[in-house]
Amino acid sequence: MLKLALVVLWPSFMVAIIAEGFFFSLFDPADLLLVGGHVDLNPMAAYTLGFLFFWTFCSLAAMLSCYLIRTEEGQPPF
Repeated sequence: MLKLALVVLWPSFMVAIIAEGFFFSLFDPADLLLVGGHVDLNPMAAYTLGFLFFWTFCSLAAMLSCYLIRTEEGQPPF
């Protein structure tokens, strides 16, 4: 189980770093809107929340890929 966690979390961590770099190079945290209102966050807090969002999204995508590969090969999922 630890190996599966590392297989999912480490690549998704690396992709989240790249995604956050691209996203915040295009958008300033002070200019972000959330449901029609400005987000009043410290820029470091916005970067942290953005990174956690990207890491969660990438982890879910990686977990789904692992699940689909294992079920296709006839192995029990996880």
